[in-house]
Amino acid sequence: MRLGLALGYWGRGPDPGHVELAREAERLGYDSVWTAESWGSDAFTPLTWIAARTSTIKLGTAVAQMAARSPTTTAMHALTLDHLSGGRMMLGLGLSGPQVVEGWYGRPFPKSPLTATREYVDVVRQVLRRAAPVELDGRFHPHPYRAPDATGLGRPLKSITHPLRADLPVLLGAEGPRNVAQTIRIADGWLPLYWSPNRPDAYGPAVAELPEGFRVAPLTRALVCDDVAEGLLPVKAMLGFYIGGMGHATRNFHADLMARMGYEEQARRIQELFLAGRREEAVLAVPDAFADEISLVGPRARIAERLQAWRKGPVTDLLVVAPDPHTLRVLAELNS
Repeated sequence: MRLGLALGYWGRGPDPGHVELAREAERLGYDSVWTAESWGSDAFTPLTWIAARTSTIKLGTAVAQMAARSPTTTAMHALTLDHLSGGRMMLGLGLSGPQVVEGWYGRPFPKSPLTATREYVDVVRQVLRRAAPVELDGRFHPHPYRAPDATGLGRPLKSITHPLRADLPVLLGAEGPRNVAQTIRIADGWLPLYWSPNRPDAYGPAVAELPEGFRVAPLTRALVCDDVAEGLLPVKAMLGFYIGGMGHATRNFHADLMARMGYEEQARRIQELFLAGRREEAVLAVPDAFADEISLVGPRARIAERLQAWRKGPVTDLLVVAPDPHTLRVLAELNS
């Protein structure tokens, strides 16, 4: 099982320690470092900054949001950074949800998310292969653009820049069983959210039959500490925000996933509290048991024991959300 460092997205401003944390991960033998975006900092610029200050660690987006860019624009970002980094780029994509797509990007959330994702990946692959001009008779991402308001002057184009790798890895964030099954068919890897080594069935039956070489790379909060309950508080804060606030009361993919993992009543309660403005109560309503099974928190010996369960399952890459170099070092030693 490879280790990766997941830095996420910025809060109020850039974290001055991210570059050095990435450099420390590289020194420790971590395979990859990942950045993200929500509705603030973008995923590609910090990753480029890190690429310029590292030399061997792979670079991934976990995730870049599809609504933020057309698929050809995303492919341009990926092939550019792949060249600049000497072939270290991995492109992780996510559809996000209606709240972000319509509220932040000002675009309609697709009525057929699976089709929209499939078309997006198709266009990205065409750009990277550069075998022919990009063409797709698609519902969501037609190339050339065809609609009543089109000029009719568009023509298929092929990237001026030759991509460094036609097979640059494309990974997808997916939560629902149908989305996961499609991800396994069309992508090179999967970025699960809230992975529990004891509940792989929560993502559907397709997880039991993964193709050879397919990456399964969940993001996992890790912290070496003496007090497990205290160490779980950041995990619970994250869960309270995502389950309570990252989606509408009637359509929240994160809450739905928590429900499939056996915590339906608690998920709905967290939503209720968060949407009522009682955010601290929403965080406290996150069960310690749920926060614990999707993270690696506690003394070194406890983490070492729990890490065995992650190794036994389909996980190929553990993307660690870790706040300090000490935790990164401990995990590198335990995983060696």
